[in-house]
Amino acid sequence: MKAQRKLLVGVVVSDKMSKTVMVEVGRTTRHRLYGKVLRRTKKYMAHDEESVCRVGDRVEIIESRPLSRRKRWAVKRIVHSAL
Repeated sequence: MKAQRKLLVGVVVSDKMSKTVMVEVGRTTRHRLYGKVLRRTKKYMAHDEESVCRVGDRVEIIESRPLSRRKRWAVKRIVHSAL
């Protein structure tokens, strides 16, 4: 049985590269000792074949094979456009 690919939803923060966008994904977690809710963010490089994503777009990214040194995700769809 093939493993399910991971799906993440985030906001495009950079579209300056060709066929690549930088997507910021946020999550909430609790501090191990104090229990305070913390907001954590991480940036992923994602492949955008048609270069349709713009800064501010909310996108869904899916895990893929390594496409370059830092790029292991691909844009699946635009959930909400910024404009």
